[in-house]
Amino acid sequence: MKSGISARAEKGGLVGVRRRRRVHTVGAFVGALVVVAVGFAPSAAAYDAKSKQWYLEPMQAEQMWKVSTGKGVKVAVIDTGVNANTSSLKGQVLAGEVPAKVAYHATDDYDGHGTTMAELIAGTGADGGLQGLAPGAKVVPYRVQLEGLEGSDEWGKTPNAAEAVRAAADTDAKIISMSFGGMTTEEGEAAIKYAASKGKLLVAAVGNQADEGGYIDYPAAYPYVIGVSSLDESSTVSKFSSSGDYVDLAAPGEGFSGWCDATFRAYCESEGTSAATAITVASAALIWSAHPDWTANQVTRALIDTASRKWAKDNPSKYLGYGTIRPRVVLENPNYDAGAPYSDPLAKENKRTGEELVTEVSPAATPSALASASSSAEPVKNSSGGPTSGAASSAESSSDSTSLWIALGTAAGVIALALGGAAVLRRRRAA
Repeated sequence: MKSGISARAEKGGLVGVRRRRRVHTVGAFVGALVVVAVGFAPSAAAYDAKSKQWYLEPMQAEQMWKVSTGKGVKVAVIDTGVNANTSSLKGQVLAGEVPAKVAYHATDDYDGHGTTMAELIAGTGADGGLQGLAPGAKVVPYRVQLEGLEGSDEWGKTPNAAEAVRAAADTDAKIISMSFGGMTTEEGEAAIKYAASKGKLLVAAVGNQADEGGYIDYPAAYPYVIGVSSLDESSTVSKFSSSGDYVDLAAPGEGFSGWCDATFRAYCESEGTSAATAITVASAALIWSAHPDWTANQVTRALIDTASRKWAKDNPSKYLGYGTIRPRVVLENPNYDAGAPYSDPLAKENKRTGEELVTEVSPAATPSALASASSSAEPVKNSSGGPTSGAASSAESSSDSTSLWIALGTAAGVIALALGGAAVLRRRRAA
C-alpha cells in the first residue's frame, strides 16, 4: 500500500541537509579542452556524451524513433531549472509556457542537474550533447527550491516543489518529472493528489539511499507516483539505488554523462536514480505520442504489461517492481490494447484504507475537492533495504539484452532536509 512516511522522518520533519552526488570528470584531456574552450558547450571534438549512452542500442532507440519520437508530448521537468541554450536543448525548451507564478528564472539552472534531466528526456544530441530518448518531446522547465540553492538570495523568490507540481497540473503538460526527494509536507502530498486527479503521469526517483538502509524518498513513495530505481549496464540494480515496496520502475542510471555544474563547460561521469527517472519519463513520452488519446492510466498499464520479468506479475520485485521496461514492445504493436482509460492499474498500491481512490478521474468528474486533500498516515518504516552487492541484486535481473529494467510497486521512507526551518529537497544524484 502506498502510504506512510519513514520512521526516520515525520512529515515536514527536519533531519539535516546532505548533498548526495557522485560525479567524475571525463578525463584530463577533456579537462584541458574545457580550459581552452571556456564558455562553450563541449562539441563532439571535445567529448561526445552521446557515445556514452550505452542504453540507446539495447533499447533499440533508432527503431523506436521510426514509430515515435515523443512529438506532441510536453514534459514538466521540476528541478534546478533548465538551460535552454545547450547544443542539445536548443529549440526543445518551452520556457514561455511556465505559469507566471512559478516562472522565476526557470531557464537559469543553478546546478546543471535539471538541464541534464531535460537532455536525457528530449535532447537532440547535437554537437556531442546528450541524446534524449524522446527527442520529439518538449520540456517545460520549473526551477524549484532544491539543495544547492539554500542560503542564497534566490531562495525566497523561487517556488517550492509543491507549488510547481500544482501549477504544472493546470497546464497541458502530460508528464511531470521529479528527480528529487524530501517532499514531505502535506502541501506536497496534496499537490501530488491534485496532479493525479488532473490526469498527469507522475514519475519520481526513489533515491540513492541503499547505503542508508534503502529508504525510499518522497514524492516517489506517494500514491499515484511511479517510483524509479537505477540499473547499470549489466542490468544489475545499482548499489546505491533504494529498494522496497514503492519501487515502481527501474531504468539505466549509471555509466553515462551529465553536466558537471552550472558553468556548463563540460560533462562528467554521473550516476543516480535521477537519470533513471528521466529515461523512464522519455519512454512514457514515446508511448503517449504514438497513442495521443490514451490516459495516464493506459500509458502506465502499457509499461507494466509489456515489461520483461521472471516472476509473477502480481508479486513485484522490491528491486525491479514489475520488470524490464520495453516501450518498443508497445510501439511495434499498433493494435496494443491498453485497457480501460479510467481504471488505475496500480489501484491496489495507491488506495489507502478508508480513502477513496482518486487517480486519473474522468474529465467529466469534478476533482476540485482533491486539491486540498491530505493524508494523516502514520509513519511507516520501509520493510526492505537496498542490495548490498551486485550479486545480491543480479539475482533478480533480466537476461534479455534488448530490455532495460523498470518497475511499478510501493515503498516507504524519506530523509527530510533542513535549512533555517525550511525543508530542503534533494536532487537524485548519488554522492
